[in-house]
Amino acid sequence: MTRVLYLIATAAGPAEYVDRGVRAGQAAGWDVCLVLSPTVATWWEDRTAELEKLTGHPVRWRYTRPGESGGLPPADAMLVAPLTTTSLCRWAAGITDTLSLGLPAEAAHLGTPVVAMPFWSTALGAQPAVPRAVETLRAQGVRVLLGGPDGYAPHPPRTGNAAVFPWARAIAAAG
Repeated sequence: MTRVLYLIATAAGPAEYVDRGVRAGQAAGWDVCLVLSPTVATWWEDRTAELEKLTGHPVRWRYTRPGESGGLPPADAMLVAPLTTTSLCRWAAGITDTLSLGLPAEAAHLGTPVVAMPFWSTALGAQPAVPRAVETLRAQGVRVLLGGPDGYAPHPPRTGNAAVFPWARAIAAAG
């Protein structure tokens, strides 16, 4: 039976290449379901059908209405990638007003493995709230891939290369 991975993309540059993340997940044997932050959904609005064909599932970006089905199978794991500092800090503060933050926030406390790989500059990462938020999520069991050989090293401002985001490394960390 194929394992289900929710790939959740927030509004950092690599989200422009989220289809590469889907393909990396599929190559690793996952049935990938895609959840986008509201901002990323606008980036892909003209190509949503392409993503739905690629995944075989609806692309989700908002909470369902009462009585409405989300149309996705239950997740065996979740990967939040790319993760912005804004989404990191909102998630750690318990602000789950978007599906892209609410799903992993809840999953971490329901026993579903949750991994997050950031994409941000050293300037944004230097904000005092960022390391506190990383530690808050780690204390909740979220595997935040920041630094070290398996993680993401923040880039100097205006030098990040979104096209070479390490999707396969992030997918591998999800299991």
